[in-house]
Amino acid sequence: MTTSRGARLVRQVGAGVGEAVLATVVAVLVVAVGLVAFSLVNWPAFNSSNVLRSLTTVGQVASAVLLAVSIALLRMRRARRWAKLLSWTGISAFVTVTLGLPLAATKLYLFGVSVDQEFRTEYLTRLTDSAALRDMTYADLPPFYPAGWFWFGGRVANVLGMDGWEVFKPYAIGSIAVAAVVALVLWSRLIRADWAVGVAAATTAVAVTYAAPEAYGAVIAIMIPPVLVLAWGALYRPAEPATGTPTAGGWAAVLGTGLFLGLAATFYTLYFAFAVFTVVLMAIVAAGAGVRMRYAARTPRRIAARSGAEREPVHGIGRAIGTPLLRLVVMGLVTALVALPVFLPFLLRMLDRPKLESGGAFHYLPEAGSELPLPMAEFSMLGGLCLIGVIWLVVRASSSRRAQSLGIGVVAVYLWSLLSMLATVAGTTLLSFRLEPVLLVLLAAAGGFGFVEGARAVYQALNEPARFRWVAIVLATVGALAFCQNIPHVLAPEITTAYTDTDGDGFRADQRDPAAIRHYHHIDDALRAQTGREPSGNVVLTGDTTFLAYYPYFGFQGLTSHYANPLADYADRSATIEAWSEVETPQELLDAMADAPWRAPDAFLFRRSGDDYTLRLAADTYPNDPNVRRYTVTFPAALFDDARFTTTDIGPFTLVVVKR
Repeated sequence: MTTSRGARLVRQVGAGVGEAVLATVVAVLVVAVGLVAFSLVNWPAFNSSNVLRSLTTVGQVASAVLLAVSIALLRMRRARRWAKLLSWTGISAFVTVTLGLPLAATKLYLFGVSVDQEFRTEYLTRLTDSAALRDMTYADLPPFYPAGWFWFGGRVANVLGMDGWEVFKPYAIGSIAVAAVVALVLWSRLIRADWAVGVAAATTAVAVTYAAPEAYGAVIAIMIPPVLVLAWGALYRPAEPATGTPTAGGWAAVLGTGLFLGLAATFYTLYFAFAVFTVVLMAIVAAGAGVRMRYAARTPRRIAARSGAEREPVHGIGRAIGTPLLRLVVMGLVTALVALPVFLPFLLRMLDRPKLESGGAFHYLPEAGSELPLPMAEFSMLGGLCLIGVIWLVVRASSSRRAQSLGIGVVAVYLWSLLSMLATVAGTTLLSFRLEPVLLVLLAAAGGFGFVEGARAVYQALNEPARFRWVAIVLATVGALAFCQNIPHVLAPEITTAYTDTDGDGFRADQRDPAAIRHYHHIDDALRAQTGREPSGNVVLTGDTTFLAYYPYFGFQGLTSHYANPLADYADRSATIEAWSEVETPQELLDAMADAPWRAPDAFLFRRSGDDYTLRLAADTYPNDPNVRRYTVTFPAALFDDARFTTTDIGPFTLVVVKR
């Protein structure tokens, strides 16, 4: 019996993995063909023309047709292999046209290299330069932020022979498309195949709209709804009515959940923490339900129903609690095995640094983080879908395992939000506002199920009129197209920034004059020539940290404390920089640099201001919103009037290289 179960487990996992690999290949091909085709045309900028917007709509309609044909074939139980292929093609094509066409005339991804996208580009540039796990900014430090998504992106860049900043867009779009088709494969293993296509399409559309700017988060967000259904199937095994004994099986779900949690840990810490929080909550609910069933099985009526030789023992509370606990522990072990290689270097370095700068990453409380997100109360297509989802979750809470799992996920989001608000008393937050895309995809999945089951109920209540099915299909189609063609409007600020930022080649995609970034390649040339080292062999102190996003130089100081490695002593470094600016002679500056507890800069990249040199630093001002204060540190030019420094003016910049 044990051998048979083991073989069945291997077959289940193997079949699922094999199908996911095939779907991934299809998604990669669709994205590659699409993005290459888009690049062959000299498109007008999205923010100055409606050409790309109109073609995006056409592409979305074509993708919807592929998905509709796939659903029709699956419902008719015909050409199932072709139906799967069409569904994978359709959903990956949707991601490609919705994100790729609006960005077709720029090499930059959503948000360009502005705001948070700067440090993400810097991280990808760092891991493109080398596969070694290194901090995005600081030399000789292991990474603190999960490197998984960026590490894979670096390998893609190496294969394609592209710079990190340049591969960001195609890799981001491709990774979201792959996540969408893998989620579809998982859904198809959990529910009816035709329903799987519909719900996967709905959650993908919502994730592309509200999570795509943070691509590595979107990859995890798309996967969360089916994984929660999977996890619930692993943890909650309804007991046999007569004995209260939990049913066997579910170990494939345990393994799958553990693998996802491990992947989430290597991609996005916040979503990983939320997923763990939700799965633990599921285990608690499952244990409670098991205890309740145990007592129900011991009622006099149930005992009388089992008499004589047919009577079997009723397992106790320990079994009811122990079963989900054991499965939770196994999930944790699988998660640790997947995630530990990424975090081990940082954990080992922590042993030498028991005192860390902590809490900076959580020091952000925008208005959205001070309120509970209630998308179902908004008057919009998404609001209507979320409202249907809420109604379905409540109505089906006691009878549908899908509703139970998604419902627990929704409750977990609100519990996390309340805990985040309470954490402000302790001087921090749990960044609950960043979970809004997760809430939206959960409610979108629930809304998809609610629409289908609700339409079927109305159809039966009206005595099954012949035309009603077409009415439901038309309503679903109109609603889906209305939502999808509005996605570029929702993403308009992020798309516009991709056209107005200057890329690593020194161009702006909207054909306007580029920013000072156009001088970066001259700075890179000068640094290579004057130091005789590759970029990764130099540490540069600069307030223009975008330079580090385009070229893999290490920085002496990072963008802000919120993205700085806790091992880097961000506040002390800023204080040290200010102290250096106040010394009086070049020798004093060199001595102060030599006495610093960190690797000293090999070069300074300043902005000129009269006879002085300046750079901008950042300070954490939490709980204020904005949470960052920018300030300028000024270095007298006389500090570098020494033969041990080489000074070069490049555009508005002054590059000072320390001779060593």
